[in-house]
Amino acid sequence: MSNKSKRNKILKEAFSTALYFLVVFALTAFVLKYVGQRSVVDGNSMNNTLYNGESLWVNKFTYRFNDPERFDIVVFPYQHSDTYFIKRIIGLPGETIRIDEEGNIYINGEILEEHYGKEVIKPENRGRAAQEVVLGEDEYFVMGDNRNDSLDSRFESVGNLKKDDFVGKAVFRLFPLSQMGGIYE
Repeated sequence: MSNKSKRNKILKEAFSTALYFLVVFALTAFVLKYVGQRSVVDGNSMNNTLYNGESLWVNKFTYRFNDPERFDIVVFPYQHSDTYFIKRIIGLPGETIRIDEEGNIYINGEILEEHYGKEVIKPENRGRAAQEVVLGEDEYFVMGDNRNDSLDSRFESVGNLKKDDFVGKAVFRLFPLSQMGGIYE
């Protein structure tokens, strides 16, 4: 084999490898931008459902075609920063939310039947939901499952969220391997 044909073979292999990596990079970028991403739980606000350090797969695609539903676990940026929160949707657009002194959550005057709260909400943790919070047409009220250790819609710094605020819905636990599997609301 001549030096010229060896060089051509090497160039073809290099081009083929570079093209392969370019396609892999482009597909990965597409998936991370539009389909899903990995997110890590940082903190205890979602205990007993999710725990600090767990790695989750977030579906970024679902809310392009469907509206968020009550009890979905969503990821969103805190105050439009690089810090992301993971919380559960409690209130839907047009609803009125209130938390009484016993820690009961009311949606439109009816007690919310749910089993996600780690413990009863203490009176001092009712935040702005001690009074009625009326959600607008595209507003959602989110709370952490660890109700007494969660910065969420009860507090002005988070407040009501819009559908466009959500990065996506947490759907799968990737790590730890012993807990790998779907996240069920």
